[in-house]
Amino acid sequence: MTTAMQPREASEKVDLWLRMYRQMVAIRQFEAQVNELYTRALMPGLAHLYIGEEAVAVGVCEALERTDYITSTHRGHGHCLAKGASPDRMFAELLGKKAGYCKGKGGSMHIADPATGNLGANAIVCGSAGIATGAAFSARCLGNGRVAVCFFGEGALGQGVLYEEMNLAQLFKLPVIYVCENNLYTEYTHYSETTAGDILLRATAFGLEAASVDGQDVRAVHAVAQRLVERARRADGPAFLLCNTYRYHGHHVGDINREYYRSKQEEQTWKTERDPIANFGKWLVEQKLADLTTLDRLQTDLEAEMKKAVDFAVAAPYPTVDEVDEDVYA
Repeated sequence: MTTAMQPREASEKVDLWLRMYRQMVAIRQFEAQVNELYTRALMPGLAHLYIGEEAVAVGVCEALERTDYITSTHRGHGHCLAKGASPDRMFAELLGKKAGYCKGKGGSMHIADPATGNLGANAIVCGSAGIATGAAFSARCLGNGRVAVCFFGEGALGQGVLYEEMNLAQLFKLPVIYVCENNLYTEYTHYSETTAGDILLRATAFGLEAASVDGQDVRAVHAVAQRLVERARRADGPAFLLCNTYRYHGHHVGDINREYYRSKQEEQTWKTERDPIANFGKWLVEQKLADLTTLDRLQTDLEAEMKKAVDFAVAAPYPTVDEVDEDVYA
């Protein structure tokens, strides 16, 4: 028997859903600007766009407190934004400017923002598993109730360090959640050609709580993430969350002609039938929690906000030459 939500509880739930919708749109608008910066040759190096996967970052991070930790991947802009990073400073970092989160020295794949609990993105596949597990160990020792989330792609399932860390996490009952974003392709190869067996069984073999969810459904992701976060905060041990999702663009911004490893029809199907933002927006309208005018205005406002953030980053100064050996520890 289910009980109806009280008015205040219902209002808070609606606020949460609208906030999650806004966050997903913000991530997509941010990534659209990143792609434009690359095509205009204003951004050094490459970036790996998160477009299509927004529901995972938002659904998980909305279940966390600001003081909780996350670690990220080479495709990490969405995680950074969902955890609370500011778009203008992120753009500045991508452009190598001093105003960036790492003073322009980290770039797209190494953004960190300790103020929001973001311990950093990592260009090494599964390179942050040890960092997240270590953060969870510190939280357990300090007894501060914090939880750590480690985001990684399905390609990390081929890295031994992941299993070493899950083993340690289970032995010490650490408050860490390993979030696998399976977007089907390990760079240019379908994951079925590189990953044997059942993914969830890899986690349950160590005794971790394991769950799988539709990564295109932000409400579903958030519901499962919230349960696992609360469980970790109670000191009930680590968990593994498999989010089945899809990246609309290539492995990186330069990966434009992708038909040699996946079809345009496949991409179009995901964009038209499985889009996390469009489907969530449709649900909000059907439930009379928002109207199309409001959602369209939000899209327009966020597009303007991202362009303003880009202008800030473009105009920001570069670090001076005498700073080249600062903040370098190895």
